Amino acid sequence: MDHYVERRKIDPSRGAFLGDGTPNDNDRVEIGPTQLAFREWEAAGLTLPDLPRMRAYRLQRLVEALQARDLGAILMFDPLNIRYATDTTNMQLWNSHNPFRACMVCADGHMVVWEYKNAPFLVTFNPLVAELRHGASFFYAVSGDRGAEDARSFAGQVDEVMRAHAGSNRRLAIDKIQIHGLKALERAGFEVHEGEEVTERARAIKGPDEILAMRCAHWACEASMSDMEHFARTEIPKGHVSEDDVWAELHKANIRRGGEWIETRLLASGPRTNPWFQECGPRLIQPNEIVAFDTDLIGCYGICIDISRTWWIGDQPPRPDMIAAMNHGLDHIRENMAMLKPGVSIEHLVHNGHQLETRHWAQKYSCKMHGVGLCDEWPYVPYPDAWVPGAFDAVLEPGMVLCVEALVSPEGGDFSIKLEEQVLITDTGYENLTRYPFDPALVG
Repeated sequence: MDHYVERRKIDPSRGAFLGDGTPNDNDRVEIGPTQLAFREWEAAGLTLPDLPRMRAYRLQRLVEALQARDLGAILMFDPLNIRYATDTTNMQLWNSHNPFRACMVCADGHMVVWEYKNAPFLVTFNPLVAELRHGASFFYAVSGDRGAEDARSFAGQVDEVMRAHAGSNRRLAIDKIQIHGLKALERAGFEVHEGEEVTERARAIKGPDEILAMRCAHWACEASMSDMEHFARTEIPKGHVSEDDVWAELHKANIRRGGEWIETRLLASGPRTNPWFQECGPRLIQPNEIVAFDTDLIGCYGICIDISRTWWIGDQPPRPDMIAAMNHGLDHIRENMAMLKPGVSIEHLVHNGHQLETRHWAQKYSCKMHGVGLCDEWPYVPYPDAWVPGAFDAVLEPGMVLCVEALVSPEGGDFSIKLEEQVLITDTGYENLTRYPFDPALVG
């Protein structure tokens, strides 16, 4: 019997709770890191986040944002905004194109989740969720030609909650919603406001426990990259290894540590690295070629780790132009990163810093930097030729996390170098969270 009890614990050496404040129960509903991840973090000396405290911080960020804008509530359908508000998940990718869940946070802190009616247990572990409902589905696949009626019923529920918790305030922010739902809420007398501005700016400033969670997720991502690199360097020289084979190693290693999914398929080899953004496929990677990738990985605790590396796989040295491009990319990242500190404006970051050589300008990356948290987030730092006055009137603040990008891709060439670092804005400057080494062969 004692053995059975111990087997039910994620960590038999602990009591009722793990170091991150979650139940020490192997059979729990709440998803989270695996024993492998916890062991690696302990060996690395990492401090675990306090998840109940992190959840309270996130809810408070949303409440303060609503109060500052005189909004009665925010209604969220984006599964990542729901994750931010509640730290609950339900078929995240499926939900992203079939919006069956919703979350409403009122300016008084009352939080409601509309969940799939057969799965209330996916929400009830979080005591910050004050009310659980269902009936937020009115997309065509499930409502058919009666979607307007389903949306009207849902709007009636929203109205009920608003009257109870926002009084006469009819100002409602919404992030994403089906057309029937928007029309139904407007007919119900709501003044609809842009919700993405609320959530993106709230999510941009990470609290202390979010930063601890990101450090853990970052360590797990780099460990997964190491597994992928070992496979690539061991197996590619033997022949018959595809881009998909290599990419599958990152997926596997991410899931083994409690990560969740990868947003893109950005791994390419040899000439398929130019132009960049070709998705990985069945191409057999040849010895003495470049392999470049962008993790875009949703890892432990639902945290996005978005870093890029380029490797030379082979026993011969890379060409001089590849080494030159690699070092140009490193200069681009390091000089642009050096500008980061609190109070610096997005506009300053756009118009200053390292300048790409002319031959690499046409195929440069889509931005210099971008925010990151639960996914790629606000703020966005474009290159000068894409700057739109008024679009990003903001300054950096402590707690923001930015990904600093470099794509060195000669127009008409047969290779590209893709590099990216994930950087925390501190009280006095910045801290590079990324520790994964650059390929010494390409650095030269």
